[in-house]
Amino acid sequence: MTRDGQAPQSANPARLRAFCRDGDDVGVLLCHGFTGSPQGVRPLAQAFAHAGHTVRLPLLPGHGTTWQDCNKTTWRQWYAEVESGFVDLRSRCRIVIAVGLSMGGALAIRLAQLHPDDIAGLVLINPALRVDDPRMIALPALQWVLPSLPGVGNDVKKVGGEPEWCYDRLPLRALASQTTLWRLAAAGLPQVRMPVLLAHSTQDHVVPASSWQLVRERIGSTDVTDLALTNSYHVATLDNDAELLEREALAFVDRIASRGPA
Repeated sequence: MTRDGQAPQSANPARLRAFCRDGDDVGVLLCHGFTGSPQGVRPLAQAFAHAGHTVRLPLLPGHGTTWQDCNKTTWRQWYAEVESGFVDLRSRCRIVIAVGLSMGGALAIRLAQLHPDDIAGLVLINPALRVDDPRMIALPALQWVLPSLPGVGNDVKKVGGEPEWCYDRLPLRALASQTTLWRLAAAGLPQVRMPVLLAHSTQDHVVPASSWQLVRERIGSTDVTDLALTNSYHVATLDNDAELLEREALAFVDRIASRGPA
């Protein structure tokens, strides 16, 4: 939903689908956020493809359809789809770099934890590893009596730009499953030692600053580049800082690629 409580405009159905482009031997795997779709990070995926890289941006199970569908899925199914994209890229490319927005950042972190020798770098954009909401305490029980709450997507500052396509409801069973992903990703941060570009909006109405700060404080990598996005909200890939983000992400990938295989 938009920040004034109205549902976003309908997106072109084609933009909700997975994005796949073959290019050079540098593979880039992108992960979209919770209740969103590939549309939310598609411009960044297209920038990588335009630069000549091989790109995979999967549609996570339960996403791009209805929030009721999402409530029938778990983080393990979302992760399996991401890993499938990774396996495809690893078979084709010299190196693979994972990119994630919001929950996609948690999925990218988990992938790096389980494949530390095969992920050459991470680009994390407002990664979600926690939220500050007192209702989260009741979520384990609430999910069984209340199927959803009002949505929290389309947190975009840019006026007149493309809105984020997202569910207008927050599916609680799926959200409860996501908290397990958060715990695993957070617990394994010290084992993540590859280079990281950590992009974070200075004003975010969905994920608190304590989430990206947790990544910065606990991650095992000694090569972490902080990128403050001062003119964007949560969905920075569609916001005022999108060009800056694309430029810095491309430069990061080029730097990692110049080092050779992971």
